[in-house]
Amino acid sequence: MTFLEELRILSLYQGNCNLLEKTKKCIEELGYWTWPDLLVALKHCQEMQQVGTSSGILEKCLDSIVGRLAITSEASPCASTSSPDSSGLRLSCDTRSTESLKNSFSRANWWFEDLSVLSPNLVEMLVKSMVSRNYNQVIISRFLLYYQKSKFFTASSDEKRQVLEIVIDGLYTLDPSCISCKSLFGILRVVMNLNISKSSRNKLECMIGSQMDQATLDNLLIPSPYGTSYLYDVNLVLRFLKAFLCEGGWRLSPTRMRKVASLMDLYIAEVAPDPFLRLSKFLALVVALPDSARDCWDELYHAIDVYLEVHAGLSEEEKVKVCCALNYEKLSSDACVHLSQNAKFPSKSSVQALVSQQLKLKNLLQGTKNSKPDMDSPCKLNETRGKAKKGEGSEQIVLYSGRLDISGDNENLRAHLQGMQWRVIELEKLCKKMQAQMAKLMKSKTPPTHSTARSLPRLCS
Repeated sequence: MTFLEELRILSLYQGNCNLLEKTKKCIEELGYWTWPDLLVALKHCQEMQQVGTSSGILEKCLDSIVGRLAITSEASPCASTSSPDSSGLRLSCDTRSTESLKNSFSRANWWFEDLSVLSPNLVEMLVKSMVSRNYNQVIISRFLLYYQKSKFFTASSDEKRQVLEIVIDGLYTLDPSCISCKSLFGILRVVMNLNISKSSRNKLECMIGSQMDQATLDNLLIPSPYGTSYLYDVNLVLRFLKAFLCEGGWRLSPTRMRKVASLMDLYIAEVAPDPFLRLSKFLALVVALPDSARDCWDELYHAIDVYLEVHAGLSEEEKVKVCCALNYEKLSSDACVHLSQNAKFPSKSSVQALVSQQLKLKNLLQGTKNSKPDMDSPCKLNETRGKAKKGEGSEQIVLYSGRLDISGDNENLRAHLQGMQWRVIELEKLCKKMQAQMAKLMKSKTPPTHSTARSLPRLCS
C-alpha cells in the first residue's frame, strides 16, 4: 500500500493508531516523492486539519515542499503540474536544451498556481516556513498577492476577510523593500470594503507609512469613511505620516523627508478647498512634519490662503492659529509681499511677514557690507558705497564685478553675477519702503490697504 492510499484511509479511520504509526514511518520517503504526490499529500493533510486531526504529518509535508522550492530556486526552476508537459518534479534536465529550459523553467513563480488551492491557515504556515529558510522574500510577496487575487474570484465576504488578514500578516513579516508601495495601496482599497481586524489594518498602515516617500498624490486621495462629511480621509493620511516618522526614526534621510514634504504640500493644496474640513484637521496636516523637512513654505502659504478663502467664517483667533503654523523665515520675498497685502490674513501675520522679510534683507545687506575681496581667488567681488541720492537721502549699495578670470564657457556665471548686482540694488529699495510701511502699520495696527500694498515693488526671483 502506498503512502497516499494510507493517507486516504487515515482520513476515513482517524482512530486507527496502527495506520497512523505506519503512516508516520513512510515520512522517510518524502525526499523521493514527486511534486504532484507532495501536493496530493498536502491536500489530504489539509482535510485532516479541518476536521481537527493533527499527526505532525502536515508540518513535514510543508517542510518538504519548502525544501524542494529552495532547491529548485537555487538550481533551475521546475515545471508546475499545470504545465502541459509536466509529469512531476524534475531536478535533472540534462536532455533539454538551454532554450527549452528558459522557456519552461525560467519563471520563479511556476509553483504559484499549485499552492494557491491551500487554505489561509496553510498559507500562513507555508510563509513562516519559507521565511525561516531565508527563501527569496520578493517571490514570497508576489505569491501572497497572487494568492489574494486568485481566492477573491469565488470567495465570500468572510473568506475574503480571512484571506486578506493572512496576506497582510504575511507581508508584514517580510522586508519592506520586498513589496511596492503601489501594491500596498491596492490592498488598502480592497480592505476599505471589508471589516478586517484592527491588528491587520494597523500593520497595513504601518507598511504604507514606511514607504510614504514612494507614494503619489493619487494614492493619498482616498475617500473619507461613510458617515463623515469631509471629502478625503485625512485621518488615514495623518496615520501614514505618523508611521513614516516613527518607523523611520533616525534613519530618515533629508531626501526622503523632502519627498514626503513635497507630497504633503500637494495633498494639503488638494484638501484645502474642502468646505467641510475642520480647522483642527487642516492644522494637523500643516504641522505633521518638522520645519526641517521643507526648504520653502510658499506652497503651504498658498494652501492656507485657499483654506481661509473657503472658510471665510473663521474667527480672528482661529485665523491667527492657522497663521502661527507658517514659517515666515522660509517664505520667499514674493510670498511675503503677497501676504502683506492679503486681506484674508490677520494684521498680525502681515506685520510678521514684513518683519521677517526685513530681517532677511538686513542680513543679506549686512553680509554684503562685511564681505571682503579675496586676493587669492580668481573671482573677486568688490563692494563700494554709492553717493546718497538727493530724493531718497540714504546710501545705496552697489555691487559690481571686478576682474573675473573666466573663460568663454562660463558666460552664464558672468550673467549670474550681473543679476546679483541688480538684485541687491532692488533689495535695498524694497527694504526702505518696507520700513516705511511697517512704521505705518505699527501706528495704525491695521492691515495695509490694497492700494498701499500694490505700491510695493515685486521682486523677480
